[in-house]
Amino acid sequence: MTVDTAGSPTDLLEVDDDADLIEVLASLGWGDGLPVVAPTPERVEAMLAGCSGHDPEEVVATLPPRFGQATRLAIAVNAVMAGCLPDHLPVLVSAVRALAHTDLNLRGVNATTHCVAPLLVVHGEVVRSAGYHGGLGAFGPGSRANATTGRALRLILLHVAGATPGDGDASTQGGPAKYGFCVAENLEASPWTGYAASVGVDAPSAVTIHCGEAPHNVHDMESSDPTGILDKVASAMATTAQNNACISQGEYLVALCPEHAATCADAGWSRGDVASYLFQRARLPVGELKQAFGHRAWAPWMQALQDGDAAPMTGHPDNIRIMVVGGAGRHSSVIPSWGMTRSVTIPIEP
Repeated sequence: MTVDTAGSPTDLLEVDDDADLIEVLASLGWGDGLPVVAPTPERVEAMLAGCSGHDPEEVVATLPPRFGQATRLAIAVNAVMAGCLPDHLPVLVSAVRALAHTDLNLRGVNATTHCVAPLLVVHGEVVRSAGYHGGLGAFGPGSRANATTGRALRLILLHVAGATPGDGDASTQGGPAKYGFCVAENLEASPWTGYAASVGVDAPSAVTIHCGEAPHNVHDMESSDPTGILDKVASAMATTAQNNACISQGEYLVALCPEHAATCADAGWSRGDVASYLFQRARLPVGELKQAFGHRAWAPWMQALQDGDAAPMTGHPDNIRIMVVGGAGRHSSVIPSWGMTRSVTIPIEP
């Protein structure tokens, strides 16, 4: 069996058919510890058909910390290994472009001891056409598109960017999201316009990369008005246990379930109204923040605050990103960012 191990036609490896491919690739520093699909030249060529008409050697992005070149061929190799279909390749290529955006600060994301991982959110027409899932159990297993695209993005971070634990990735404990972290926006169940359009991206399909923690669950089955629900969301945001408490300028992704979003919209609340309310309610006493962190990494505007003042967990309502994810039930989630990173939303372009 011949496998392409480096995204280059000249880097082929002959492997005995009865050999343990995982062990062979692991000896070369490849893989995430889970079984992989052998990236044979035939499979890689079939994967590249998902973005036909482009030069396989074209560099899509240069990714830190190793500053490896993510060519279309390298992306396709990792897509095969993860189990993607060719329909997933345009999403993956666009996600790699987003990773390289300056605002995202991928070098910092990979270098921190924090557990941050890039969450890939898929928006628009491609959700239906390529099988991405944003409904019931969206952050969990069961969707090939979500699972394999999220995993492929992590493999690219390992193999191209060099974000290997203990080397390019300094995360103290890591986290399960570092295996794969991909979900679709549930636009069909949303009472508002699509998230991509709300941040100025007018395209049939788009991707967002938000570098954050694992979802923090918000349970509310009792409230019949937006304030009751959102007060609980704010309580999940306002804690000294996550990085935004000491950075106070990072973003939050608030993934509202359809029922919570409907309660807000039925009361006449827009997405912006929700963010503004959370900005006002997600606060901690300045004295408590000083006791926990001193003035470490505080934004200049925070220096004038007094101990009795209530400091917002982020610098502006626009830093609170709202979208609809999930299915039946009244559970939403908060995904705090690492702090020194900005989410990036771009159109899907092959």
